Amino acid sequence: MGIETYRNFIDGAWCDARSQETFETFNPADNSTLGQVAKSDRVDAQAAIEAARKGHRALAGTTAWERAALCNAVADEMTRRRSDLADILAREQGKPLVTEAFGEVDAAITGFREAGELIKWMEGEYIPVETPGVRAISFRKARGVYAVVTPWNFPVNIPVEYLAPCLAAGNGVVWVPAPTTSACASVLMECIAAAGLPEGAVNLVHGPGDVVGDEIVANPGTDGIGFTGSPRTGEIIARRGAGKPMLLELGGNGPVIVLDDADLDGAAEAAAFGCFFNAGQVCAATGRILTTRNIHEALAEKLAACAKAIKVGNPLEETTTMGPLNNPSVVEKIAEHVADGVRRGGTLVAGGEGLPELGSDLFFEPTVIDNVPADALLNNAETFGPVAPIIVCEDDDDLIRVANSAGHGLAAGVFTRDLSRAFRFGEEIEAGLVNINNPSCYWELHLPFGGAPGKASGIGRLGGKHTLRAVTEAKTITFNIR
Repeated sequence: MGIETYRNFIDGAWCDARSQETFETFNPADNSTLGQVAKSDRVDAQAAIEAARKGHRALAGTTAWERAALCNAVADEMTRRRSDLADILAREQGKPLVTEAFGEVDAAITGFREAGELIKWMEGEYIPVETPGVRAISFRKARGVYAVVTPWNFPVNIPVEYLAPCLAAGNGVVWVPAPTTSACASVLMECIAAAGLPEGAVNLVHGPGDVVGDEIVANPGTDGIGFTGSPRTGEIIARRGAGKPMLLELGGNGPVIVLDDADLDGAAEAAAFGCFFNAGQVCAATGRILTTRNIHEALAEKLAACAKAIKVGNPLEETTTMGPLNNPSVVEKIAEHVADGVRRGGTLVAGGEGLPELGSDLFFEPTVIDNVPADALLNNAETFGPVAPIIVCEDDDDLIRVANSAGHGLAAGVFTRDLSRAFRFGEEIEAGLVNINNPSCYWELHLPFGGAPGKASGIGRLGGKHTLRAVTEAKTITFNIR
């Protein structure tokens, strides 16, 4: 395929950046250029905000059933272009086409359909009051214009987690995607635009996050913020958008805890999936595996077998089960964390090296490191790559202590046959989601998903009706009938 041009979509029309500047987006599997992307500035973002205010007013004048029909029209167009979406996802993000890209597209299609269905049943309430002759009703209404900033690891589905509920609720949107997956965002926007939305309802602005992302977050013309990304960027957004309602999902370093009574084969397969799915570039990935001294060696051996069975290669090949990392900074962090874990006494059991012979410096071996000390970066920071670090603990109390010692608290997994232990760990682990006998990354689109209080994994809850509630506000009206 040739080099494409990816433009902004503002006020119902495709347009270049005001400055006419562009930047390139690349295929991480071979470093080839995929396209030229509009490099927007604050003026472009301001134009999109103005358009979104008009789009919000148009959406606010429609019924929930009409907005549900729009959501389903987007899903229909995405279904029609399913292969196009999966192909650009594999070529620009790097995930395997057959085993992962199509699955992400299907989840995004479901996301639009679920938002359209749920908004029709988002009921208000009749509130009893003390004053005779007064009646009170309360209902949910759109907030106005949402600033949505999304990452590169799931560049089709994560945007839909915000865009679909905002559209269903009647919010206008200005969306700034990660620059390294600008092509994915553009193809998704083509599907949204084809659904016949009011002009300005959803606006796409390409460009650097610290410019256009900052503008839409801080600008008083936006009324709410949706962001998925790093805790560091989340802190900046929280300061710049202070006072606005925020839904922030800021990543994790999910522990999977394998107790000594667990089905070891099943636990190893699930933990390996959590570590290596999407090359470990998952907010709810299994960032660390905690277990006890009497089973850690057997667990390491089984994880190594899982790692060695993975076929790393070109994401467009049908046999590939893990593609490249998305960008150089991710590879640099992974290499740093692996080196730190080994230097501190961990034992490298599988992998640990890059695979440049596959055509790019962004390929990295699925890696297993046993006996990683609790003070290592692999335990205390989000690695965001295909690494399975095993941390040995002494007993249940120690497992819970180490699980809760890291700064993240998004998702966790616990493997045990003992119901009492399962409930104890489920209740005491500081994470917004704890999966029993499932990997940390198990999630369905309607389940509440977000960080635990006091941790660096964000605020609010994504998922189904929870997102719809987050992007709307309660409006109360009283009537004096006497």
